[in-house]
Amino acid sequence: MFNGLFTNIGYLQKALDGTWRRDEIISHNISNIDTPDYKTRGVSFEKELKAAIEGVNFKGRKTRDRHMDIGPTSNLDFVPNIYTVPNTIMREDGNNVDIDTEMVKQAKNTITYFYLAEKTNAGLRRIKNVVNEGRR
Repeated sequence: MFNGLFTNIGYLQKALDGTWRRDEIISHNISNIDTPDYKTRGVSFEKELKAAIEGVNFKGRKTRDRHMDIGPTSNLDFVPNIYTVPNTIMREDGNNVDIDTEMVKQAKNTITYFYLAEKTNAGLRRIKNVVNEGRR
C-alpha cells in the first residue's frame, strides 16, 4: 500500500516541479516584455511525466529480500525541457512576448499548481492516517 502512495506522490512532486519551473519562465517572459530581441520561452514536461507513469504498469511483489525485482522501475530523473519560440515576432524590435497570452498561461499554471499541491497534501494525509491508525 505504501509503495503506491509514495509513487503517486513522486509523480505529483515532478508535476509540481514542472509547473513551478513553468511559472518562473512565464514570469521571466513577462519581465522581459520591453527587452529588444527577447524571444518567448516555454517549458514542457508533460510527455516525459506521462512516459514515466505509463512505463510502470506491472511490478512484481518481492516476498524475500534476495528475490529479483520484476518489472520496470519508474524513471523520475527527467528535468523539464525549456524551449524558445523563435518564429514569431510581435513588434519591430524583435520581441515576441504577448502579455495577454503570458497572463493566461500564468493563470492556468497557477490553478494547476494549486490543484497538484492539494492532491499531494491529500496523499500525505492518507499516509499520516495509515501510520496513526497503525498505532492503535
